[in-house]
Amino acid sequence: MMSTIQFEDFTKVDLRVGTILEVNDFPEARNPAYQLTIDFGGLGIKKTSAQITTLYKKEDLFNRQIVAVVNFPRKQIAKFMSECLLLGAVDGKDVILLNPEAKVPNGTTVS
Repeated sequence: MMSTIQFEDFTKVDLRVGTILEVNDFPEARNPAYQLTIDFGGLGIKKTSAQITTLYKKEDLFNRQIVAVVNFPRKQIAKFMSECLLLGAVDGKDVILLNPEAKVPNGTTVS
């Protein structure tokens, strides 16, 4: 387990549900990855990259709802600017995406 944080620290993390609108290969990435465009409803459209190519095909990700952190600072990855961070369970080198069990509106808060 990592070090203990205060509840106040957790409340600073903005977790939201979004729907993947677009999936592209990301050949410039150091490790195999996709570039994703995600709709977060009222928060708008955000882009990110994700190293999820071992378990997910591009066509399986299209229109899929995911959970992401939307209030991290933007991060340059190769020539691509990442604007959010997908959440997933890490099993070795595989990442299993977290998603709501039922469809919810894009931008829904996760707590």
